[in-house]
Amino acid sequence: MTSLKLITQLLGEQFKSAIFKSFLEQVAFSANIPIPNPEIKAYPDAVYFNYYTLGISFMFIPTTNQKTMTDLDYDEHILDGIDIYNSSDKEKSPYTTFPLLPFRIESSEDSELTTNSTGQDIVRALGEPGRKGGGSGPLSGSISIWCEWGSKGIMVEFGGDNARGPQAWERGKDARWKLHNL
Repeated sequence: MTSLKLITQLLGEQFKSAIFKSFLEQVAFSANIPIPNPEIKAYPDAVYFNYYTLGISFMFIPTTNQKTMTDLDYDEHILDGIDIYNSSDKEKSPYTTFPLLPFRIESSEDSELTTNSTGQDIVRALGEPGRKGGGSGPLSGSISIWCEWGSKGIMVEFGGDNARGPQAWERGKDARWKLHNL
């Protein structure tokens, strides 16, 4: 079983590193597809490599004072963030579910992150989050609830009706996760 620790060891790696390439190969193998070409979104301070069919995105930042938008040579960028997706049948998303699920998010036995893990499951594994947000406002205009464990470098966004609108925090314990950000 994959562990969160194994995934977070990628942080600080370059896009062309052997470790990063090996991880992509492992994910693609688990999804039974060849490594796809990523959709690349470049911004002044970061560049995102989005692998929709693998359910994962990587955020790379420059290691020098270069501007990402103008420099298409990303050799000097290092991995600074990872987004892992859990797609829902009801929500339209370009991402599929990350194929290496379940994975262990803490060292305890009951801390597996599965496609069906809820807010209650994740809080049980990680403890109370340091920060929470979202969920307020009318159903059509609210953002989903999210929790952050800053000391662990983890942010989780939840999806579905239980994660939005009035009383979202009361129902959030039953909301499935949709984005795990490292």
